[in-house]
Amino acid sequence: MPFAGVAFIWFIGVLRDRLGQLEDRFFASVFFGSALLFLAMLFAAAAVIGAVMLVASVSEPNELISSATFRFARAVSYIIMNVYAIKMAAVFMISTSTVVIRTGIAPRWIAFLGLLLAVILLIGSFFISWSVAVFPSWVFLISVYILIDNLRGNPLADGG
Repeated sequence: MPFAGVAFIWFIGVLRDRLGQLEDRFFASVFFGSALLFLAMLFAAAAVIGAVMLVASVSEPNELISSATFRFARAVSYIIMNVYAIKMAAVFMISTSTVVIRTGIAPRWIAFLGLLLAVILLIGSFFISWSVAVFPSWVFLISVYILIDNLRGNPLADGG
């Protein structure tokens, strides 16, 4: 999980570098704030799950699984990730997509796809089991686009 967090922070840095002088302070604040909140909740849920796994390794696993502590920790990590972190991921997608549309740092279809997927996360993440894959897939899509665009030597990406 720490490596995923570092990769996400790197992704945020790449996007902000690509924006350069085009960065809008309002959307940059929402973009950065939602990214940090998502990352904090991701780490909090991972810490809760890690603590439960640590306790399970030193105690009787059958006792732990039937305990109220285990059920509470599992519920806390589920709520953190599937309610709050997913909603922050959706806010991040909305703000990033808006910035992409306004600045043109990536194709508009990626931004519109981001907006559509963000609505799915906001409304249906609790009911759609595959929704946990939406955010990382969208981040991967933008990352691949930026990587290919930078390898081509796009003047926009070089600040020119």
